Formats: sequence, C-alpha cells, structure tokens
Amino acid sequence: MSRIDYSVWDHIEVSDDEDDTHPNIDTPSLFRWRHQARLDRMEEYKKKGEEVKKTLEDCRRKVAEAQKKVQELTISTTDDAKAELSKAQAEEKKLKKEEREWEKKMEEHIREEKKMPWNVDTLSKEGFSKSIVNVVPDPAEETEEQKEKKHKTFVEKHEKQIKHFGMLRRWDDSQKYLSDNPHLVCEETTNYLVIMCIDLEVEEKHALMEQVAHQTIVMQFILELAKSLKVDPRGCFRQFFSKIKTADQQYQDAFNDELESFKERVRGRAKIRIEKAMKEYEEEEKQKRLGPGGLDPVEVYESLPLEMQKCFDDKDIQMLQDVISKMDPTEAKAHMKRCIDSGLWVPNSKTDDGDEKVEDATYEEVKMEPEEAKKE
Repeated sequence: MSRIDYSVWDHIEVSDDEDDTHPNIDTPSLFRWRHQARLDRMEEYKKKGEEVKKTLEDCRRKVAEAQKKVQELTISTTDDAKAELSKAQAEEKKLKKEEREWEKKMEEHIREEKKMPWNVDTLSKEGFSKSIVNVVPDPAEETEEQKEKKHKTFVEKHEKQIKHFGMLRRWDDSQKYLSDNPHLVCEETTNYLVIMCIDLEVEEKHALMEQVAHQTIVMQFILELAKSLKVDPRGCFRQFFSKIKTADQQYQDAFNDELESFKERVRGRAKIRIEKAMKEYEEEEKQKRLGPGGLDPVEVYESLPLEMQKCFDDKDIQMLQDVISKMDPTEAKAHMKRCIDSGLWVPNSKTDDGDEKVEDATYEEVKMEPEEAKKE
C-alpha cells in the first residue's frame, strides 16, 4: 500500500491569522503589515525575474543577428566583407558569452523561486477575472483587391526601373542595379516581368522575351531564397548572386530547367491569348457582315448547293435562274430566303406584306424571267 507524501507541505507558510501575538499588540494591524510586506517582496522578486528574462531575450536576439551577419559575410567574396568577418566573429563570441551568463542567472532565479515557501497568496489563483468576447481577427493575408491595388501603385511608380532590370544581361549588372534600387526586390516586380514576357511573345519579339524571362527567374529565385531563410528579400539578394556565380553544376541546372520551363509556359499563354484575340476579331467581322435577316453570308454560301455557289462566284443571274427553275420549289424558296436574309441576294421588288410574300415574289421573279425570255 502506497503512503501519502506529506513533504510537499513542508514549505507552506502558515496563514497570518494563526500566528500567536502579544495581548498588547493590535493583531489585525500586524496581520495587514505582514501581509503587505510579503506582497511587496513577491512583487520585487517578480520584477527581478521579468528583467532577467527580458535581458536574456534581447541577448539571444543580438546573437541571432550576429550569426546572420557572419553567415552573410562568409558567403560574400568582396575584400571589405573579409575584413569585417573577423570583427563580426569576435562580436558573436562576446554575445554568446553574455547569453550563457544570463541563462545561468535565469536558472538561478527559477531555483530560488522553487525554494520559496507557499502562502495564502500563492496556493491558489482566480480562474476568471474578466469576460471574454470572441472577435474575428483581421486576416493576415491581403485580399485580391488589395494585392491588385498594391501592384498597380507599385508599377505606376517604378515601371521604368522594372523594365530596365528586365533588359540586363550580366550577373554583376543585375546585382549592382538591385543594390541601387532594393525596393525592386519584391513580388510586384516578378508579376510585372511575367506579363511583360507574355506581351513580347504575342508581339513575336522572341529574343527579348527570353531575355526578360531570364530576369524573371532571377527575381523568383531571390524570393524563394528569402522565403527559405525567413528573411526580407531585400536583405538576401546578394547571397543569391554570390551563390549563382560560384554555383555547382546541380544548382545551375536547376536554374536553367526552371528558366526553360517558364519560357514554355509563356509561349503557351501567349498562344492562348492570340487565339482568343483571333476569335474576338472573327466574331466582330461576322457581326459586321450579317445580312438584313441576321444571317452570315459566308455560312449561307457554304450551305448552298454547288450549282448555286457557282452562280454567285460568276455573278451570273441567268445561271441562277436556270438552277432555281430545276430545283424543288420548297427547297428553292428556303435557299432564296436564306440568301436574302444574309444579303447574298437583293430582290428587285419590295413588299410590305411580310416575309412569306417576299420569298414568294423573289422565287416567282427568278423563275418567271427565263420563261418571258423564251416568249420574246
């Protein structure tokens, strides 16, 4: 049978109202003084712990910044970077030493806190001291409307600089231009370059498209590197250029594969845009050539018998009259009505009594003309 461990109660401070006091001493006042003194000691100890914790967090942040700086200087190949590297490493070493010292102080503070006796103020704490209302937080991500407005504003302000970057060819030129214009290192620049590539391909400027496509992938790789390092893109584009200029074959192949894949996507998107524009143009042309009855003369012509098509090709009315006279009257009327509605045939006579009389008159006119010619 297990025994209860009462040792956990050894460090509980006895309640003030249980203390024995002298008969001449005002017990309630003494209790209040003791309680207030204990609260003051607890508050002072709490503030001391918060200061140690805050100092430790600041120290850790400085160490992280120093490590990042050392990493960047290690990758860089410039002479200035090599000169600053030793200073940065010394600063990192110093900050790490301070970090260890503050960690020891924090551990010591925690040990002292555990040794402190419990009392009426630390045995229990209130569960609820306020009402909580559920509030939907503002979305962290931008809406499509906000993104579009941001992109439009950025392009209006920096369009000339984006186009200039898109036309650069050498790694060093691109790095220098981004160093002078770090605000260009962002997603808006990539989006504009993508659209620029499609426009150039549509205009059949294939060489220019491939050049701008190269710069598009450069910017995309920089953004991906920043995302993997969880840093601002403006602070790591130099790392990309240092890496790509001294890259192994595998990294270079990855860049080239992405570039070729992107160019294929641009060509496909341009093809779709051209096909869409052609369809819109054909539809506009079709609407322009519609006849009085709303039919397309091209479609009507292609649906006519070959003998009737030849009549319209040769513009021979006599031949058309001969063909009509040999056809079934119902079929002839249907063809002639569609020719009139499409504008292929314009009757000489007009009537106000409706479509049926128009097609009857037209058919009779075409049919009777050869008979009158025979009589003569």
